[in-house]
Amino acid sequence: MAALLTAGAVALSGCGTQAPQRLTTAAPAAATAQAAPAATAASPSVTPGAAGARSGPAATVTAPRKTLKLGAKGEPVEWLQKRLIQLGYRPGRVDGRYGNTTLAAVWAFQKVNDIRPTSTIAKRTWEALETPKAPRVLVKNGRPTRAEVNLTKQIMVMYVDGEAKLITHISSGSGIPYCETASWQGKRQRFCGSATTPTGNYRTTWRVHGWHRSYLGQLYNPIFFNGGIALHGALSVPLYPASHGCVRMPMNVAEVLPGMLGKGVPVHVRGKFRRA
Repeated sequence: MAALLTAGAVALSGCGTQAPQRLTTAAPAAATAQAAPAATAASPSVTPGAAGARSGPAATVTAPRKTLKLGAKGEPVEWLQKRLIQLGYRPGRVDGRYGNTTLAAVWAFQKVNDIRPTSTIAKRTWEALETPKAPRVLVKNGRPTRAEVNLTKQIMVMYVDGEAKLITHISSGSGIPYCETASWQGKRQRFCGSATTPTGNYRTTWRVHGWHRSYLGQLYNPIFFNGGIALHGALSVPLYPASHGCVRMPMNVAEVLPGMLGKGVPVHVRGKFRRA
């Protein structure tokens, strides 16, 4: 990983200090992931056997088609939340309230379905919820249990036994070189880096439960996969790459991911974000 070097600075990249670990797509995973419990929310109205609408015969799904804006409440929002869960997204608690947690899941869904991310649920999003697309597979010969990070669309997909069990909005490395001064290991140090999330094939290594303080900030439930670069929860996960190199995700996703993504599981990072 390239890093911007500055005289008197410690040159590091990503969000931590561990040595990177790569693998090929054909390498055996050291461990398999543990599947998370299935969602318990009731499904939206579909024909029998049509849950998910992503395989088998075409399903008949009828969306509310009521325009929703952030802050909306009621049955249409509850339908939206249940449908997103049914399709592998994580909108949070099914409570009929359209808040920021549900918004992040909406963004992920819109990106997978080639809809420009917006907080407004209107005709195009309702139509896509009725006949959704599956995420594009980045590694066709990958392990059945793996994580795929799509930097172009800014999403991550967790596959368990070949099925997309979790799809989430992310924010990866900004690509803007940085130099920051922070207290680390008992002294003030200057850290510089490229703020990139490198593409490649990796494996999950160490992790921390709860908040972890790195030299560049706080990471929630981090799962490291490339040296000091981790998948982790963050309080800010904007619609553009904004991290120092780690892969940020919504807090509710970071709560469940450790139970699905074990140690030694492949993590494939592909693509490149293009700013509009």
